[in-house]
Amino acid sequence: MKYECEMISDLLPLYKDGICSEASKKIVSEHLAECPACSDLLNKMNDISIDEEIIREKNEVISSQTKFFKRKSALAGLIVAAVFALPVLICFIADLLGGGNFGWFFIVFAAMLIPAALIVVPLMAPKNKMFLTMSAFAISIILLLGVCCIYNRGNWFFIAASAVLFGLTMIFSPFICLRRPVKYYLKNSKGLAIMAADTITFTLMMLCIGLTIKSAGFFGTAFVVASPFIVLAWLIFIVIRYIPVNGFIKAGIIVAIFIIFKFAVETWVNNILLKLEDGAVHVSTSIWPGYMVIGLVIAAILIIIGVITKLIGGKKNDIN
Repeated sequence: MKYECEMISDLLPLYKDGICSEASKKIVSEHLAECPACSDLLNKMNDISIDEEIIREKNEVISSQTKFFKRKSALAGLIVAAVFALPVLICFIADLLGGGNFGWFFIVFAAMLIPAALIVVPLMAPKNKMFLTMSAFAISIILLLGVCCIYNRGNWFFIAASAVLFGLTMIFSPFICLRRPVKYYLKNSKGLAIMAADTITFTLMMLCIGLTIKSAGFFGTAFVVASPFIVLAWLIFIVIRYIPVNGFIKAGIIVAIFIIFKFAVETWVNNILLKLEDGAVHVSTSIWPGYMVIGLVIAAILIIIGVITKLIGGKKNDIN
């Protein structure tokens, strides 16, 4: 034989996958015609049954361990649920012996759903744990508010529930939008969805407050006070998310927005909402206060730095 088997065995993987050169392929083919040992080695390489068996065993082990941990999690969830059910059962027996009012029973039952949502649901949910946990947590809190409102015959449920929903949306919507299954539906619109959810729940809270207190001037005042801040939040979001410029330019635009917003709100409050004793509208003569000039100068400097940075970066790319 012209070539050593050791050298041919090093080339066999490349020969098997068809990625060796034509010269190497010719050398290996000639050697295999003369060497039964190397031919047998090639046949073993081509036998994929061993690889398939290894993959099958690996999948079986992973599946077995997954089922094991799911059973353990479910068992732990059942134990925790039983612990939470104990005070509910005690209240039920106490209310039953006390005349069957069951007011405290329903309050304790609704209260126990809150820790159950945070502990039992993640242990027992097979998938989408974050989404199911946060949903169960929100529902349990709103249910507790409803039970307490019914128990003391109040009319504050919609105010409290909408306020809690708005707060939970502000805190947890970014996390929910980044987890399954929500992230698959939103794709690249997660930020837009979060802003929309916050705006909708805030508007719902204002609506519930207005309908509950039944004040004639509430909606007008709420609109005048809240709408500028909603617009400000959306403007900042649009600048950060959708304007295709660097960070310096975005920072400059946001600073300018804040300064103009502050000036506009002050002008609105001083010139429109505040009136003199005789009913005349007070008109301010301070058109360009000092903070506005300084703020706009800072914004302009940031924008200029951003433009220069972009131009320098573009020249470097052209040179490269």
